[in-house]
Amino acid sequence: MSSNPVVRHAVPAVGIALLVVLLLAAWVFRDQVYRTFQDPGVPFQTYTPPAGADYASADGWYVRDVFGDEDEPAVFFVHPTTYSGGSNWNGQLDKPSTVDAVTEVILPNYAGPFAKAGALYAPRYRQASLYAFMNNREDSLRARRFAYDDIQRAFDAFAAQIGDTRPIILAGYGQGGLDVLGLLLDRFATDEALRDRLVAAYVIESPLPLDLFAGPLQTIPPCATPEAVRCVYSFTSAMASEEGRIHVITERAMSWTPDGRLDFVDGRGLLCVNPLLSAVTNEYASARQHRGGVAAEGLDPDAVPAPIPNQTGAQCADGVLFFEQPRSRALHRPHRLVEDYRLPPFNLFYEDLRFDVARRSFNLAAILQDERQWAPAFDAPEEIDDAPVVAIPGQRRF
Repeated sequence: MSSNPVVRHAVPAVGIALLVVLLLAAWVFRDQVYRTFQDPGVPFQTYTPPAGADYASADGWYVRDVFGDEDEPAVFFVHPTTYSGGSNWNGQLDKPSTVDAVTEVILPNYAGPFAKAGALYAPRYRQASLYAFMNNREDSLRARRFAYDDIQRAFDAFAAQIGDTRPIILAGYGQGGLDVLGLLLDRFATDEALRDRLVAAYVIESPLPLDLFAGPLQTIPPCATPEAVRCVYSFTSAMASEEGRIHVITERAMSWTPDGRLDFVDGRGLLCVNPLLSAVTNEYASARQHRGGVAAEGLDPDAVPAPIPNQTGAQCADGVLFFEQPRSRALHRPHRLVEDYRLPPFNLFYEDLRFDVARRSFNLAAILQDERQWAPAFDAPEEIDDAPVVAIPGQRRF
């Protein structure tokens, strides 16, 4: 060791400075480091996915409620991403951490508002990992499509189980919202009987491009007013200070195109229904109009949590729902890695959504009751050719 006291003191100082630099770099690039560890490291084409669900069995569902009466709506709810990634492109159905996140956080907070309006069906599915939404590689798009294939199978089983007359509520958040939008395009847009039974489709925290309404969704318009039914309700939210999240929503996010591909939403315009007003409008809604957020972790979806009202104002601008920082700390977004891609462990608009879906369900029930009283339409008239007159032998003709 050097006998020079300056050198002896400089060596540890340099080491500490280097450690500080490394720690600072790790903090600045923490999201990128996190992504690196979540990469499955195998191409999707050579990847062996986990086993899928049997939707004819109760084991294929997180929840499969029993109906109270023949007119009660059926709610098809698709949960958001709860599997971060690492070893798989698509999550295993029985991975404890992802299952716990759905049952303890997602269902109470996000399925709860819709469960109050009807019998809840929430399928298990091989969700695309969070990593698959943090980049737009071809492997990631394949993982998203693979997850959507499960949701199509789940919906077909759901439709067979609920019968041909019951009203339907569709609801999905995040990845689940993308999948619900896919169902609108692939099942409802081409099936008038299904559209007639649709209370509304709630595509939430998944950007919904406006160009779809000029194409395949011409028959399923936005929920432009609080009274509308057979429509699409959608918003993707952020605070004005969340620049990273706004960038993700408006530029990096992808959604379905009119021809069935996944493509960027940038430049396509986004649907924004203000949940405080239940309408498509750029009008500002004050916190006095906020019915209430809920932090319902650990509760049953059928439980009635106490809402925290008057917490935030909200306004749609450029297709994004901008809200204000809630006063209650229970409704503050946590500081987690890649938080811009996650849903918080609470529902800021729980009571607003519960009220909205209840009103639209009531409106559709009244419409269906009225329509059932109409006389059935006559079949198209048939053309009948004139029959030739053949004289009967021995009879006079007049």
